[in-house]
Amino acid sequence: MSARLSHLNDKGEARMVDVSAKDVTSRVAVAEGFVAMAAETLDLILAGSAEKGDVLATARIAGIMAAKRTSELIPLCHPLPLTQVTVDFEPRRDPVGIRVQALTKVDGKTGVEMEALTAVSIACLTIYDMCKAVDRAMSFSGIRLLEKSGGRSGDFKAEMYTAGR
Repeated sequence: MSARLSHLNDKGEARMVDVSAKDVTSRVAVAEGFVAMAAETLDLILAGSAEKGDVLATARIAGIMAAKRTSELIPLCHPLPLTQVTVDFEPRRDPVGIRVQALTKVDGKTGVEMEALTAVSIACLTIYDMCKAVDRAMSFSGIRLLEKSGGRSGDFKAEMYTAGR
């Protein structure tokens, strides 16, 4: 099987993929990531005691806003009329941190994987920004696509997720 990058033309030049002939289908993508942190930082976040305010509420809004602006951030991405974006958090004690998960939906001609991944990435960055004064050692890992459905390429489901494990 010969794989070809869809964002390159025959000369190897970058291009935006022409999706005009594709059918509109319902598409869903789910992505995840993990923010590792000190136990005291997690306690601060969960208690709502961060100096900058409600960390998770702010990170949720940032992730949703980022998904909506993905085409402005990632070259060659199509702007999409998203029908749903959710960003959820799962605090963990072993290892210590917060698992971030985003779900994106659209009825369109191209997928929403980049929107889900962008939502997770920006939510993780927002957690860091809001807590860096108390924990500059926070780190991110496992940002990846968990699943996607819809479109010509079919469905995808990742192996058991490992972010934060």
